[in-house]
Amino acid sequence: MSIPTETGITGALTFVPKVFSDGRGAFFEAFRASWLSPPKPQVQWNISSSAAGVVRGLHYHRLQTDYWFVPHGAIRVALVDLRPKSPTHHKAMCLELRSDTPCGLLIPPGVLHGYTILQDAQVMYLVDVEYTGKDEYGVRWNDPALGLPAHWYDIPTPTLSNRDSIAPMLKDAPAF
Repeated sequence: MSIPTETGITGALTFVPKVFSDGRGAFFEAFRASWLSPPKPQVQWNISSSAAGVVRGLHYHRLQTDYWFVPHGAIRVALVDLRPKSPTHHKAMCLELRSDTPCGLLIPPGVLHGYTILQDAQVMYLVDVEYTGKDEYGVRWNDPALGLPAHWYDIPTPTLSNRDSIAPMLKDAPAF
């Protein structure tokens, strides 16, 4: 059983599973729909593999909730609350997800998110809306207007997709 923990952004939660270890290795539950309130069906499972130095994002959705888990490696996640009616509107933060300390992350619609790879990593993410490309918006990963902690901006020469490298600044992105 995992108990959700607030990250500091309303609705963005971490889930630290109970790990059962013995001489054979370890077992834990990485995700249960019942951990969500209310429970939501997850309809698509994605896995991304990246080398250290890659930056993926920053993206946000109007409809989709993401649940991320890192089965291998380590990432630094950036989150910014873009929801105008949220009590944590404009709050920005970073946190790390690492395979050696299992933890899931729930990201609600309207929270800008992305990550940089600290160690070669795989990110498994479950989503509750099938991907069509119509519910994905981007913001430039290094826009100072995001107000992320300084260590987020200290990525010397990130490897980016073309789409992420030309993403608009926050002031030019579609409003949530």
